[in-house]
Amino acid sequence: MIRGNSPTAPTRAPHTLPVPPTGAMVSVRHGSVTLAVGILVLTQLMFVVDTSIVNVALPDIGRAMGFSSAGLSWVVTAYALTFGGLILLSGKVGSVIGRRRALVLGVTVFVIASLAGGFAASAWLLVAARALQGAGAAVAAPSVMVLLMGITAPGPQRSRAMAMFVLAVGAGAAVGLLASGVLTQTLGWRWVMFVNAPIGVLALLGTLRNLPETARQRTSLDLGGAAGSIVAMVALVFAFTSAADQGWLSPSVLGSFAVAVISLVVLVVCERRHPHPVMPLAFFSAMRSAGPLLAMLLVPAGQVGFLFFTTLLTQQVLGFSPIQTGLALLPFTLGLIATNQLTPRLLPRWGERVIGSAGLSGLVLGIAWMALVAADAGPDTSILPVLLASVLLGAGAGATFAPVTAVIMHQAPAEHIGAAAGLNQGLQQLGGAMGLAILTSILAAAGGLDHGLGTTLLATATFPLAGLALFGIWARRIPAPDTPA
Repeated sequence: MIRGNSPTAPTRAPHTLPVPPTGAMVSVRHGSVTLAVGILVLTQLMFVVDTSIVNVALPDIGRAMGFSSAGLSWVVTAYALTFGGLILLSGKVGSVIGRRRALVLGVTVFVIASLAGGFAASAWLLVAARALQGAGAAVAAPSVMVLLMGITAPGPQRSRAMAMFVLAVGAGAAVGLLASGVLTQTLGWRWVMFVNAPIGVLALLGTLRNLPETARQRTSLDLGGAAGSIVAMVALVFAFTSAADQGWLSPSVLGSFAVAVISLVVLVVCERRHPHPVMPLAFFSAMRSAGPLLAMLLVPAGQVGFLFFTTLLTQQVLGFSPIQTGLALLPFTLGLIATNQLTPRLLPRWGERVIGSAGLSGLVLGIAWMALVAADAGPDTSILPVLLASVLLGAGAGATFAPVTAVIMHQAPAEHIGAAAGLNQGLQQLGGAMGLAILTSILAAAGGLDHGLGTTLLATATFPLAGLALFGIWARRIPAPDTPA
């Protein structure tokens, strides 16, 4: 899923999520600040919706395009891989070419890719279009927050703008799931791609007319580190996904693992030498710092796996229609929004470790509950357990991301705050892609959709369980302002 963290340097405050500094305020070109904020919020909503809008359409996409169960996961992971891999670099690209220009470039690529996906005549053309969508979103997304902060004045105006931004992030998943169900059942699955075009064009025209350009900065781009991270993750995901169909000892699988290892070595070498690395190795030098980062990699793996396999469960086993599936998953987003709003009030009293661990426990229990439902599922299975598991998982997710993010940002070295924000968002996307690749291999080994969904969902729960261990043991409470660190 796409969160609102920008890879620019945020200020740190106890018990709050990082907010990037704006520098000098800039004036909108035409119209009001409210209109300009609305354009940016619409753009962010489009990117967030796209992380979930394909989920309910997956069974129809699989039947129409001839995907295997393992191959179908690429419709989700292709977007996450390019988004997560390029987000580490794209924040700096925006500072070099200008934030408005980066936003226009990213949205343009996103719209073209959406149209290409809607017209795709083969499975791999669709996957390529999804990858291009992720690239466009990665280029544009960091500039949304920077421009939003730059055009608003500190105080009530900025607070209102941030509230709208957070609402877009929180509501985007629900909008995507419901829109996916309605579009798939009425107009067909291709419209989950086509729908981005008019929204993107509207955002593009508004950006060109209303939003200002920011000052450019001279900085060196870590192209080697970005390339190494993307190639390594693509190779790993391809290896795990292919193993489900070809076996672990097939040449393509072994070759992919070899490419991944070589790319990781290149990544480490590049990061050691580059003055502005996209993934500073200092983050991983101590377990206290690495634990929360690894937890942020694992948590989305469980969340993405839950949504992916629950969609297959509801439509292909329980016989739900696409709209019914969207409604069945709606409690997930409602639970996420509710606890996401409550968490900031609880953090000062209980601290990040307690709240984050409680959220992770909710993720584990929600996924495990759905695994029990899947183990005995049939056409007569009640929808109530599905609804309850969804709301429990959403509540856990809403209580997890803010504390984990706060700890990551607080523990990051001061000179790498901007990189930490980008890495935090990138890990969320890459973790979801990596986890889904592993889980599709487990599904194939466990007997496929007919017999393996329960086992696969149970395996899905191990990701947030491992995250709970990493975060619960190594997370350190953020001190209050008057408390020595």
